[in-house]
Amino acid sequence: MKLNIKKYILPLKHTFSISRESRDFQDSMIISLELDGKIGYGEATANPYYGVTFETMQCEIEDIRQEIEQFNLQTPEAFHAFLSSKNLSNFAVCALDLAANDLYGKLMGKPLYQLWQTDNSTYPITNYTIGIGTIEKMVAKMKEVPWPIYKIKLGTEHDVEIVRELRKHTDAIFRVDANCAWNADQTIEYAPQLKELGVEFLEQPLKAEDWVGMKKVLQHSVLPTIADESCIVEGDVEKCGSHFSGINIKLTKCGGLTPARRMITKAKSMGLKVMVGCMTESTVGISAIAQLIPQLDYVDMDGAMLLREDIADGVIIGEHGKVIFPSLGGSGITLR
Repeated sequence: MKLNIKKYILPLKHTFSISRESRDFQDSMIISLELDGKIGYGEATANPYYGVTFETMQCEIEDIRQEIEQFNLQTPEAFHAFLSSKNLSNFAVCALDLAANDLYGKLMGKPLYQLWQTDNSTYPITNYTIGIGTIEKMVAKMKEVPWPIYKIKLGTEHDVEIVRELRKHTDAIFRVDANCAWNADQTIEYAPQLKELGVEFLEQPLKAEDWVGMKKVLQHSVLPTIADESCIVEGDVEKCGSHFSGINIKLTKCGGLTPARRMITKAKSMGLKVMVGCMTESTVGISAIAQLIPQLDYVDMDGAMLLREDIADGVIIGEHGKVIFPSLGGSGITLR
């Protein structure tokens, strides 16, 4: 296989703010793997919360470039097992795993969801994320993109009031993501008010390591809770089962599509709701996530919708959340 690594700085339409950071650009690493005239693409975005930069990922991959290029790709699963034996971060593994899956599907001439024998005739609609801002700015973003489901980022001193104001401007379903900003008592107190305002669930209200608090919330909150920062890798699913109502899988955090599929199976066997989320990826990463949607209860794959300029073509999210899958195999990605 021929390996290529390229850095992109993705410009956002608007400043994106959550409880712990704000940004106007998103650094992203795009990987391509070429074999027999086909090219597969993968992506992993940099993330300061996890200490991951383009440069750290690039160095990790360059250290084993020769081994990657000499690898005999039979299945993405075998390639992922090989990567797991190396000294790579999950973010770097994710980019390579996504590229291998896209390449494999293109070599086989079928989209991944078909290779996995899943039916994409029904699937959950992605939410559209509204970052923290003034009420005026948050409302303006909703009006700019009328959508059936919004994820509202919170973590201020006036969170319930924000949701109450936003509710005046839309009948859409709300999901709330506090990104670890609340404590257990706040969450339990806010939940009835938020439920009355049409909030569907709460995503990661408490700090990732506050398992005692999340157990209390699970027992007393009138709204379901979805783990995000508390659910990073496959081994976290088991513990989340007794502390949350469901999990949000991030491909970059867990190491790609290959472990994500195993996490989905495990979570469903435990009766958990399953969501896959994005990390402001371009259409490269979003097209990979889209291959999983027939298996999901919820999905957050609006990353490319938040960009001012995209870098790839692939899966298209159309009006009212309709997903248009390309006929090209794999994840269906072509780089612009």
